[in-house]
Amino acid sequence: MSTSGLLRFPAHLARICTVPRGLRLCQKPALLTPGTAGAPVQAAGKKDRPALLSLDERELEEQFVKGHGPGGQATNKTSNCVVLRHIPSGIVVKCHQTRSVDQNRKLARRILQEKVDVFYNGENSPVYKKREAEKRKQERKKRAKETLEKKKLLKEQWESSKNVPR
Repeated sequence: MSTSGLLRFPAHLARICTVPRGLRLCQKPALLTPGTAGAPVQAAGKKDRPALLSLDERELEEQFVKGHGPGGQATNKTSNCVVLRHIPSGIVVKCHQTRSVDQNRKLARRILQEKVDVFYNGENSPVYKKREAEKRKQERKKRAKETLEKKKLLKEQWESSKNVPR
């Protein structure tokens, strides 16, 4: 970046960061203050997401195709639908949830990452465990609803038999 580029930003926004030679760009040095060493820190506003298998960009094949569905001409003429294929596993994901190509790319990658994780880890995958927990929760709700309906029906039958003169 040239010095003219640095002068465009206010002084409090321009800062120089040095990274130790052995660290990669994605790693950050740990703070060595007492009591915080080794403690997991969650960024503000970020949801706690399970650690999934990482995707290698070289293993992905990405295509942009024309959209489909409601939205008329604006949707059907633009190529903002993302088709992402993981070559080693053969899993294909098609994402056309938004009008933005960038958002669709991010969503497709997240969906593909979850599917690849389930493909390779099976029942040990955190995504699979979450889905199974949701299924069990839905089944419990369904059973509770059926039980409530049975109780109402039984109560109505009891009330009707109580009102019948003998």
